[in-house]
Amino acid sequence: MKKNHWISPFIIATALWAGNAMAHPEAAHVEVEGAWARATVPGQQGSGAFMRLTAKEPLTLVAVRTPAATVAEVHEMKMDGDVMRMRALAALPLPVGQTVELKPGGYHLMLQQLKGPLVKGTEVPVTLEFQAPDGKLSRLHLKLPVATSAPAGASAPAAHGHGHAH
Repeated sequence: MKKNHWISPFIIATALWAGNAMAHPEAAHVEVEGAWARATVPGQQGSGAFMRLTAKEPLTLVAVRTPAATVAEVHEMKMDGDVMRMRALAALPLPVGQTVELKPGGYHLMLQQLKGPLVKGTEVPVTLEFQAPDGKLSRLHLKLPVATSAPAGASAPAAHGHGHAH
């Protein structure tokens, strides 16, 4: 059985600065750029995480895990008439070579039933699970910097600037 190795904060910071993601050896061939999680205020039960994903092979994002929340899901926000709606997705296809942006107001990772606040300046571990067309699963282990707004080069908040609510 392979050990889970978390990427050091230095490597993540360097990868984000350089615009390239560092993957775990058992990870899918996916580049991650501009990754971050939104800080919370005391008592807040949910938050979002955002990044840009570019697959080097046909993959589908099928699961999200984090020890920071009881529930972690891929969500989609979109306009339905005059109402912005959010829903969980069972899977998010990642076409080869096309960047899929997870950002406020669109696709994003939703962290719910938080076990504690996400504090600015800290990191939150997140594992993304991908499925290849042959059914093989792979994982990408990340530590996302927690911020109140998108770091330089990351996915910027939506114009309304509000957090996520259900």
